[in-house]
Amino acid sequence: MTATRTWTAWSCTVRLTVDDPTALSPACGELKLLMDRVDKAASRFRDDSELATVNERAGAMVPVSRLLVDLVDVSLVAASLSGGAVDPTVGAAVIAAGYDDDIEQVRQRKAPVLIPPVVPGWQRVQLNRKQALIGIPEGSALDLGATAKAWTADRAALVLSKRHGCAVLVEIGGDLRAAGTPAEPWVIKVAEREGDPAVAVTLAHGGLTTSTRTARTWDTETGTAHHVIDPRTGKPADGPYRTASIWAPTAVRANTFSTAIIATGEAALGRLTLARHPARLVDADGEVTELAGWPAASRAA
Repeated sequence: MTATRTWTAWSCTVRLTVDDPTALSPACGELKLLMDRVDKAASRFRDDSELATVNERAGAMVPVSRLLVDLVDVSLVAASLSGGAVDPTVGAAVIAAGYDDDIEQVRQRKAPVLIPPVVPGWQRVQLNRKQALIGIPEGSALDLGATAKAWTADRAALVLSKRHGCAVLVEIGGDLRAAGTPAEPWVIKVAEREGDPAVAVTLAHGGLTTSTRTARTWDTETGTAHHVIDPRTGKPADGPYRTASIWAPTAVRANTFSTAIIATGEAALGRLTLARHPARLVDADGEVTELAGWPAASRAA
């Protein structure tokens, strides 16, 4: 028997499912506490977050918590794995594109178009793990949105499954992570946006993420913009794929590839092919490409 609870946080839907109903309430409380810790460490929208302090003090080494060290470390691994397609130093470019507040606030106004800044590149982030210090180049800003959400899903699923001795499925926005051994695999509906037509797949373990440029969008003076930045241009990505759904052993790894495909398109496709992670890619016209054993019978979006 399973039990599920759903709520909204981080401007997205959060869903926790367990196969022991007695574990649901305490597990929900623990997930909310973890998300609060991550928010205080890494939110780009809180003036009192540690990330805000690092960005404000660009050019200096800033003492931070071990949690933020871990989150930045994960983002740098993702950048390396993706060949720089998932770059945590796109923060200033995201702001220049108009995403400088909670998405609902951004949507209530027409954002001005700013000149996209040069993305300094993840290699210029300085991370002293031993002393818990982080430094970024002057004039730049970190944005950990591409990896922090997936890391939280991974961490929560593993900890909650072990602590409560049950199978757990954590979903934060488009990032899912399954842990434990469910009696039957979880049935997941994969869609470009919440409420859109979906295809059903099963998930027994690992991570499943969907990245898209069709959901977190807003109006600007020159048209519609979205939050996935191509680090090569500093602008919202305009490659051939609008949505990518990926399975991998962890949500972070799945998110790295799904974000990379949207950010840099064909440039990331070779790495995904070599990794052989099952994938479902939707191009700008709605045509679907399935790779590496993605379940059959998917349809065009």
